[in-house]
Amino acid sequence: MSLDLAVPPTIAPKPLAPAAALSPAALREIVRAAADRPAVWLPRVRLSAEERWYERLSLTEDHEVWLISWLPGQSTGFHDHGDSRGAFTVALGELEELSLGGPDHGLLVKRLAPGAVRSFGPEYLHDVRNTTTGPAVTIHAYSPPLSEMARYELRAGGLVQTASERAEQWS
Repeated sequence: MSLDLAVPPTIAPKPLAPAAALSPAALREIVRAAADRPAVWLPRVRLSAEERWYERLSLTEDHEVWLISWLPGQSTGFHDHGDSRGAFTVALGELEELSLGGPDHGLLVKRLAPGAVRSFGPEYLHDVRNTTTGPAVTIHAYSPPLSEMARYELRAGGLVQTASERAEQWS
């Protein structure tokens, strides 16, 4: 005797609700916890002279975690994270983050030392770069997992969107 597990045509399955996005504070804890386990991520780090190297460490319904290495002179350029919230920590080395804001809406430059953690909401734009003489490694978490990002150029009138990327281009 076999069981027919097909759904009768008159009964439609209930769609699964999308997972709720994690808060920037929860993402901060994820990247801190990941950074505290160098035995897991350090053997996976690679350095690439052509561009930043990256690898996804984990993917769940509500978030993903990435490992990124940076050689001197490498940067992201200004970008957003689509509809995702995010956080990252500097696990090794130092980086610099540029963003727009402050009292006069000018360019803010923050030096990010080892252990520094940054978190942000879905409308945050920034440029992260290695302006030092040594490599750096960061761990990033996004919720929901990244589906798209827009790239921007800083011009006299402010940031202008120049490109859009989908997750399949970098996953």
